[in-house]
Amino acid sequence: MVVKKLPYKNLAGVTPCPGGWLVLPARLAGITISAEEAFVVPVLAELLDYRPKFEAAGINIPIGLNDTPNGRFRPAELEAREFVGWPRSVGINGVPSRAAMRAGSTAEAAEMEPWMTRHDRRRLRWLQEAEREIQPFHARSWFSSNPDVSFTHMNNEEPLKTSPYHEDGRLERLELIRTQLPGVDDVITRVPPAGAAAVHMLQVAAMLWTARRGSGRAISRMPLDSVWDTEGMRMEIVR
Repeated sequence: MVVKKLPYKNLAGVTPCPGGWLVLPARLAGITISAEEAFVVPVLAELLDYRPKFEAAGINIPIGLNDTPNGRFRPAELEAREFVGWPRSVGINGVPSRAAMRAGSTAEAAEMEPWMTRHDRRRLRWLQEAEREIQPFHARSWFSSNPDVSFTHMNNEEPLKTSPYHEDGRLERLELIRTQLPGVDDVITRVPPAGAAAVHMLQVAAMLWTARRGSGRAISRMPLDSVWDTEGMRMEIVR
């Protein structure tokens, strides 16, 4: 029996949120993207096994890690910080090593990576989950990105000066989404699902932008020359 190919591609934008992982699913038919209702899943494994399968997904989490502590930023973060400029470079976080993520406690991880701030320690649970669940075969269709990188790219590579946590920054990002992803703004301005906030809705729309580019193999990689980890995954941020 021949299975008919669907007339659209299933895409998703994904970002960590207090409830677990916020997902913005969408269908891409030709150049038209139609976003569906956002939802939260408590664990990443549930999302990686989601059906129907996402043909491309942008996820706001690092993929590809140093085995042992090697400074706060990978080459990808250093390039991304330069790309987004000041002040949004503060949105490009450091990435602990695989050894730190597998430490027995947050305190032990922080001892191994002394640069970690309170914010970094709070992020550790999502980083650890991604390190445990994302495998090399996932990396073929799951693209690691960052909302500030995506929004800068959407803004004709002009750095944004506003914060997504302030009203002027929220409106600026909504206008970019309205221009670059028509119709998606209507979905992400709805009341966020339980476990997520308005800022996460902006982030997940930026990740959907990356997923759309990834589905057409139109992404640009940071760094351009691939750096691979020992698990066989690129240490990169895409846009």
